[in-house]
Amino acid sequence: MTVTVFCASSTRVDGRHVAVAAEVGAELARRGHTLVTGGGVQSCMGAVAAAARAGGARTVGVVPAGMPASQEVPDGANDELVLVSDMRARKAEMDRRADGFLVLPGGIGTLEELLEIWVARTLKFHAKPIVILDPHGVYGRLRELMEHLLDEGFNRPAAVEAVHYAADIAAAFDHLEAEHRLLSAALQQT
Repeated sequence: MTVTVFCASSTRVDGRHVAVAAEVGAELARRGHTLVTGGGVQSCMGAVAAAARAGGARTVGVVPAGMPASQEVPDGANDELVLVSDMRARKAEMDRRADGFLVLPGGIGTLEELLEIWVARTLKFHAKPIVILDPHGVYGRLRELMEHLLDEGFNRPAAVEAVHYAADIAAAFDHLEAEHRLLSAALQQT
């Protein structure tokens, strides 16, 4: 399975989030998956890729040409480093390669990536599993907001149900794998 991980590349991130990202990379490798990230070497993004490679996983980084080094430094150790024209092309390439999405805490860039794939799944442009791994409760208010939008009539139940939340790394991967198996079986029957 190829798992696209959306996460922080900010160097200001608390070390506990970087540690979780490294654990995610190690678990991904242990399970024999391929990793796709935004291709940066810093912070959570760099940690997940380095740990995945250390465990023997194949890593793919997707980097926009012309990204300022002050924002993100490309990780040249990736097995494949894909250069794309801009941020929209980056997300499209990461989405295209994914069998499933794992979202770690991050800033507005991570939220943009999450919301785009969430909307696409809700509108049935894809059926790939989306898991938000949130062991420290960073996305608690986002979850509450989505429930509130449902209560107010702005969200449909399908939108809220399109994303699975996990606080545990193994549970996050278990869900991704189970959903991927179901999707694969359904595609084989058509």
